Amino acid sequence: MSSEDSKTPGQQRVTLRTIAELTGLSLSTVSLSLRGGTTLKQETRDRVASAAASLGYVPDRAGVRLRTGKTNVIALVLDGAEDSIDFARHMIQGIGQAIAETRYHLTVIPQFDHGSGTDTVRYILDNRTADGVIITHTRPDDPRVQLMIDAGFPFVTHGRTHFATPHPFHDFHAEAFIAMAVQRLASKGCKHVMLVVGDDSTTNHHNIVTAFAQATARAGMRAQVMDGTQGLAPAEMRRVALELAGNADRPDAILSDSETRTIALASGLQEGGLRLGQDMELIYKQTSGILPTLFPRLDSIAEDVFAAGGELTRLLLRRIDGADPAELQTLAEPQPQWRS
Repeated sequence: MSSEDSKTPGQQRVTLRTIAELTGLSLSTVSLSLRGGTTLKQETRDRVASAAASLGYVPDRAGVRLRTGKTNVIALVLDGAEDSIDFARHMIQGIGQAIAETRYHLTVIPQFDHGSGTDTVRYILDNRTADGVIITHTRPDDPRVQLMIDAGFPFVTHGRTHFATPHPFHDFHAEAFIAMAVQRLASKGCKHVMLVVGDDSTTNHHNIVTAFAQATARAGMRAQVMDGTQGLAPAEMRRVALELAGNADRPDAILSDSETRTIALASGLQEGGLRLGQDMELIYKQTSGILPTLFPRLDSIAEDVFAAGGELTRLLLRRIDGADPAELQTLAEPQPQWRS
């Protein structure tokens, strides 16, 4: 029995020969087509794919790996941070759509350890459980990146690092996000702006804080950073905002990099008697459609996480095919959503 066999409940096992007989093509042509052979005509590839789908054909991954050394799997090592509402869902959906017409399958590995996180990547490398890896929430000197660079293993990061050796990445253009938000607040006459930002271990944090200092200096604004909010529960963040509302020296604007923190902030500020958009401006980074429903007058700047998942997949598949890492580095431009 072929290692490429598959079977659906109540049916005989589907083989490459079954597909060949249905399509009238040779076994070698069917096999090449199912492996993504680009030398075949698109009409032939579509014909084989249609037959395989109608028969319920599923390749035996163990057999594929024995013959080719490939798993036809990409792994998403997904950080468990809860800063962005629906981040994981949109990211997975974007990747899923991008691989829908390929031979690849997706394995999602939650990363709840906010330390080095090297154990997960080392397991993938040692056991070759995937052909490539996507990692999120990168640090400037991320040890996961170093491991994969040293191993020459295909990967892409959602976020930048400070490594001298180039590697594939796709990142939200945080510097443009900050510049856009500060300019918007300046146009509204704001003079004192507070940045509320989370995990100070990530490259994104460094990029945001640096850009904030530069943008507010250019605008002649007083700048303040509320740092280290990553570990604060929403109730604690709300209490901080309530205390801030009663502070005589409070800022006249807040810039938040997280929807989760924004909800807690807005709740505390409003309980403290402030009218958002009047007594205090607030601009937040948007990754879902939830906050515009709760606070329809607040300005936001959006990141399309679904599109990011698709772009990360595109870059990774090109890297697996041997593309130069230096040519696989892209930024997603922020999308302003001015409402007030």
